[in-house]
Amino acid sequence: METIRRIEIKDLFCEKAKEVIGKDVRVKGWVRTKRGNKSVAFIALNDGSTIKNIQIVADVASFSEDILKQITTGACICAEGVLVESMGKGQSVEIQAKQIEIYGTADVETYPLQKKGHTLEFLREIAHLRPRTNTFGAVLRIRHNMAFAIHKYFNDRGFFYWHSPLITASDCEGAGEMFQVTTLDLDATPKNEQGKTDYTKDFFGQSTFLTVSGQLEGELGATSIGKIYTFGPTFRAENSNTPRHLAEFWMIEPEMAFYDINDNMDLAEDFIKFLVRYALDNCKDDIQFLNDMYDKELISRLEGVLKESFVRLPYTEAIDILSKSGHKFEVPVSWGMDLQSEHERFLVEKHFKRPVILIDWPKEIKSFYMKQNDDGKTVRGMDVLFPQIGEIIGGSEREADYNKLVTRMKELNMNMDRYQWYLDTRRFGSAPHSGFGLGFERLLLFVTGMSNIRDVIPFPRFPKNATF
Repeated sequence: METIRRIEIKDLFCEKAKEVIGKDVRVKGWVRTKRGNKSVAFIALNDGSTIKNIQIVADVASFSEDILKQITTGACICAEGVLVESMGKGQSVEIQAKQIEIYGTADVETYPLQKKGHTLEFLREIAHLRPRTNTFGAVLRIRHNMAFAIHKYFNDRGFFYWHSPLITASDCEGAGEMFQVTTLDLDATPKNEQGKTDYTKDFFGQSTFLTVSGQLEGELGATSIGKIYTFGPTFRAENSNTPRHLAEFWMIEPEMAFYDINDNMDLAEDFIKFLVRYALDNCKDDIQFLNDMYDKELISRLEGVLKESFVRLPYTEAIDILSKSGHKFEVPVSWGMDLQSEHERFLVEKHFKRPVILIDWPKEIKSFYMKQNDDGKTVRGMDVLFPQIGEIIGGSEREADYNKLVTRMKELNMNMDRYQWYLDTRRFGSAPHSGFGLGFERLLLFVTGMSNIRDVIPFPRFPKNATF
């Protein structure tokens, strides 16, 4: 059976496939279904390369009963035969099988993905097998395409891919919700003279954590080689069991020297429109499947993002709109509060009916590194709000003034010793610069139409769960 090279199933549905119609082909994959009668068996095979299955037509008389018995949902097989135009509905071509080899069987009684509907909640319990379903095959192919598109976007625009550390001694967000990294024996931690854990005995000689953001180190890149982006895993020890939060997720964080807040907003809008366009152009079959199965408005919503410019709205005006809307929010609106998802979605979905970039946020609810406005009350932060999702991007122009930055850090009682390296970028040749962070899984929620963030990452990490 090794005389004919394997062809991926996706290639059987492209224009070039016409060249092999009437010729022998070999496919390998996992059986989705098998049906038929005493004379013929119809096997739906999928190899993960496409949402589409190839139908294998097997003449029962040409195969042993033992072989046919082993071809069940979930089994892995190799099939060789003639590619022909299909007479049946739903597929353009099919394979008339000449030989079938069983690579791996799947017991009908115990294989959990039999041909029936499965809830997304159930599939989360078998995350090691759910990529074999149509839904998660589609999601994971889109995830790959979006990752590729991100690198393409920045590379084509002269950005450098920057690797910020995953282990850090500083907290970018100032929230303190970090996973600690240690090699100390937790049952017998060494103590210092004050009776507290002696981190000088730890692996790094100080307390260290998994990063919540690569931004601070990214700023070092921007203020040296101009334009950088990070794209890697980040970690938040938030005890949040919501459809929008993960303990481990991926972030894209560009940082650019000589960009002000307006340049930053321009980049964010162009970037996200590029990604949406790339998804529509390169993931058509998968997006169509998710549109048909989960969210009938997915494609129209994606196309809608491309049609109009994003609204750019000062926070104070947003509060005024929300206060005068007459809408009864679960969390009452007042100036100085951090907006909730219900407020964000009202602005995007009800009031403006398009994405919104909120700017000029109250200083007290934003991070220490954001550039302060002249009014002394607000900072040049920006949040990009999207339909269905709420906040999808957070960013700002960074504070370039050394004295203002130090004053703000002292107001927040931050440990200045841990940030001397960061402050050096303001002491030695400080430059105006900006950046933002895009949560990769938040983007994927929007592009796939899935409603739970745990369904757009292969192995979700959340409170009380680190399985697989």
